[in-house]
Amino acid sequence: MKVLYFDCFSGISGDMTLGALIDAGLPLDELKRALGSLALPGVHVHADRVLRTGVSATKFTVHAHDHGDHEHTHEHHHAHNHARPHNHDQPPRHDQPHHHELPQADAHAHRSLPEIFALIERSALSASGRERAKAMFERLATAEAAIHQMPVERVHLHEVGEIDSIIDVVGTVFAMEWVGAERVVCSPLNVGGGMVKSAHGVFPVPAPATVRLLGQAPIYAGEVQKELVTPTGALIATTYAQEFGPVPPMTVERVGYGAGHRDDPSTPNVLRVLIGRAASHGSAHGDRVTVVECEIDDMNPQIFGVVMERLYAAGALEVFYVPVQMKKNRPGTLLTVVCRPADRPALADIVFRETTTIGLRYYDVDRECLDRKIVEVQTPLGPVRFKVASREGRITNAVPEFEDCAKLATAHNMSVKDVQAIAIRAYQS
Repeated sequence: MKVLYFDCFSGISGDMTLGALIDAGLPLDELKRALGSLALPGVHVHADRVLRTGVSATKFTVHAHDHGDHEHTHEHHHAHNHARPHNHDQPPRHDQPHHHELPQADAHAHRSLPEIFALIERSALSASGRERAKAMFERLATAEAAIHQMPVERVHLHEVGEIDSIIDVVGTVFAMEWVGAERVVCSPLNVGGGMVKSAHGVFPVPAPATVRLLGQAPIYAGEVQKELVTPTGALIATTYAQEFGPVPPMTVERVGYGAGHRDDPSTPNVLRVLIGRAASHGSAHGDRVTVVECEIDDMNPQIFGVVMERLYAAGALEVFYVPVQMKKNRPGTLLTVVCRPADRPALADIVFRETTTIGLRYYDVDRECLDRKIVEVQTPLGPVRFKVASREGRITNAVPEFEDCAKLATAHNMSVKDVQAIAIRAYQS
């Protein structure tokens, strides 16, 4: 099992996350292609090697060009990537150096949720990645709406609706798909301390939006009395982490360090990611999944197919329907979704949006899976992929992929079951 660990000893932000994943091997050109598809005029990104308290790290930076072709660099007023004050005429914070801002038309636009969704739909993310990114911004909008006591549909994302934050979120979704980790663990989060300034006043660290997004994640305050966890960082950690705690048993294959803007004298201002494989003793692996379910007795049956497709596109591990008898002796359908814990909010949103249910149940369960791999077998009819499952090094099952068999059956005018039998004999020989 592939494992990714976020080591947040100096907090986490969006640019630090991308810097760390680039440092761990994410190809910058592929990230640029994905971000370029957002069609944000004059915006480009780059990554530089920097030192943070003697630690070599990658600094991810967003640039834009104004109409006079003067380049502007977006730097963050706060510890990492926290939002600007709502009033852009305010002077910069005294604890940070002054930097030029991106052009107002490009960088400072406070976009509504539909506007951000439209940008995401133009991105090069996969279908599941687009759903994930939209669900993340919906969480941000919900948090800001609660803080400012306004309906979600009226919220303009002052805190995270600017270009740099959109790039941070969309880029992180792309990067995490590139990593392909089956298990994501995060350390307790060092949120820093002190106060943070905004147009609404001076607030204690962590800021209100950050606190709301952190939810039940474990946090602590270290020696650094500055804001270390930004709203975007809190969103990334709580979206992707399936659990919080120490480094799990794993063999480390890649290490990445993502730099924050500030260089502290005592603690490296970096986010560290560890990527590798779960330590295995040759047995099947277990993990934690979430089960989401509800009963439905008043929906057009044709919709169930669409619901299943959209749930799988958004990252569901399993989706299935079971006929049930409901109150008043009505026939109904039990919808069950098995997913990674971090995917539950996005999948629950799809169920509420696409079905007639008005409530869901969800609970976490442990599961145990056999070790699996795909092998290609040459048969007299052509190549067929097999899914091979094993436990403690002993193969327990080998099944030919149905799609491969169906394709060969059509090509050779044979039945699928005959092709399957030929494939199995080829595998066994």
